[in-house]
Amino acid sequence: MFLKWILAIGFVLAGINHFINTQFYLKIMPPVLPAPVFLIYLSGVFEIILGVMLLIPKFSRIAAWGLIALLVAVFPANIYMAMNTRLFTEFSPAALYLRLPMQIALIVLVFWFTKRRKETESEKLNFNK
Repeated sequence: MFLKWILAIGFVLAGINHFINTQFYLKIMPPVLPAPVFLIYLSGVFEIILGVMLLIPKFSRIAAWGLIALLVAVFPANIYMAMNTRLFTEFSPAALYLRLPMQIALIVLVFWFTKRRKETESEKLNFNK
């Protein structure tokens, strides 16, 4: 449960950051994508909503699937950064390349929350009342 809280808070904070630090996200958007500001805000909204939903047991599975979809959707920005290290001098090239497997690891971690968990006996009893 602790890990779920850490992930949820991380996604909510990252989503809020889309609105606070829009210029950073504009810089990492691959130029081929249309309406970059709209996409930045949209992904920020989804990070916030899905991060909160991750903590609500009834919605945590769908939130996890949504976060996986979001992480896959923003993966091209990580690839763009790794392939254009000269544009991101504030980061070392190694850090930019490390983001790629870290993103995959994050997807695998979030995938863990897509699994149905077994109800405890007390949850089953409360449900039947």
